[in-house]
Amino acid sequence: LWISTLDAQGRLTVQRSMDRGRTWEPPRVLDTAGDTVAADGESWPKIAFSGPRTVVISYTHPLAKPYTGEIRLLRSDDGGASFAPPVTVHHDRQVITHRFDAIAFDANGVLHALWIDKRDLEAAKASGQKYRGAAIYRVESHDGGRSFGPDTRVADHSCECCRIALAPAPGGGVAAMWRHVFEPNLRDHAFALIGGAAPANPGAPALVRASLDHWAVDGCPHHGPGLTAASDGGYHAVWFGQRQGRAAVRYGRLSARGEPLGPARELPDETAEHADIQSAGRHVAIVWRSFDGQATRWRAWISADDGQTFMLRELGRSTLDNDHPRLLRQGQALVALWRDAEGVHVEILVP
Repeated sequence: LWISTLDAQGRLTVQRSMDRGRTWEPPRVLDTAGDTVAADGESWPKIAFSGPRTVVISYTHPLAKPYTGEIRLLRSDDGGASFAPPVTVHHDRQVITHRFDAIAFDANGVLHALWIDKRDLEAAKASGQKYRGAAIYRVESHDGGRSFGPDTRVADHSCECCRIALAPAPGGGVAAMWRHVFEPNLRDHAFALIGGAAPANPGAPALVRASLDHWAVDGCPHHGPGLTAASDGGYHAVWFGQRQGRAAVRYGRLSARGEPLGPARELPDETAEHADIQSAGRHVAIVWRSFDGQATRWRAWISADDGQTFMLRELGRSTLDNDHPRLLRQGQALVALWRDAEGVHVEILVP
């Protein structure tokens, strides 16, 4: 297991466990060439692997103006023993929003990086035009993060401060899901297939509406979705939204093209927040945190039948400062991780 986070001095670190979280090596500080590193809300460092040797870590480096930043990437070709100096993944160098990065290697070893970008908003403002929200942009690297292709716009009118969810797509490429601003101002979620076997299109990829809460809110809830592949070729998704005045984190099935399949289900916790989701074959796990008025609880909803039925599992409870839970897949095992002021906690949900 690997984690990348900030220490008490705000320095980017990595930590490794060789025994599934029972013990951890001491945190190792990485050289970010003087960059400050964002780690707040849904903006935190990301780590991804390709084979036994290639490790990349992305982060947002805040710039001088409020809410501006650039997406930076560290690359290791020796399994994380050393890292090359950080590089900026996008070619646009304006002092604007390039934030909320998401990275993933696809089945063909291509590295995909996506982020929230406001270059089109700034251009619209300069010409006196209206522009809702921000945009989703992306790049690809075919050499493990040494170089990147052109900045490509995925979609106009994304929400401004929610994380982007990525999942592997069959045949290569990735599926992406993010909170979008649909007309006139509905903050539901959009889905797109990117790269790989996605249909050839000289413009932006086809965008599908993946959630149907019809939540009209004039602002960003800072609460992005989770996405993972289903065994039948579709996807499992979790997201937060308001539907007919009822706020909840919901789980739903999506088709291979991202369309909703059947009604969404609320998680069995009215105060659930910042859920993550992961799958391995027909096993699906969802984790989240919630506050019961006295302490934070970490809980899991686990399915062995591809999301048809779930069992609730209590993972932990703390009154200390804490973070959102994460899920990762190791082979066919599903592992939950979360942090509080005492350190990293690990639970094997599916062996």
